[in-house]
Amino acid sequence: QVQLVESGGGLVQPGGSLRLSCAASGSIFSINAMGWYRQTPGKERELVASISSGGNTNYADSVKGRFTISRDYAENTVYLQMNSLKPEDTAVYYCNAVIKSRWYSNGMEYWGKGTLVTVSS
Repeated sequence: QVQLVESGGGLVQPGGSLRLSCAASGSIFSINAMGWYRQTPGKERELVASISSGGNTNYADSVKGRFTISRDYAENTVYLQMNSLKPEDTAVYYCNAVIKSRWYSNGMEYWGKGTLVTVSS
């Protein structure tokens, strides 16, 4: 059993910053890519940022230069530092990871339950 638990969401004023964290726990042999997605009502979930096992990062155009994704490999944790936040960044942010539970198993995709980020004055 694998769990992803997010934290760090909340209410912030435009121009402010927040840092999201997501810790993976449970039966983990290795973690491949980890990432953050976000979703607003009536819209599809979209990729915000991802980081591979080798540290390669990928960002949505809308957050480039403002958001930074990073990983603590020892702690199985991924972070999303969000700066210069805008009202359009308001969404539920979900952590995502591809995890192998055994050396011989295929990687499976897991999702956290989400954390709400609200950017408003």
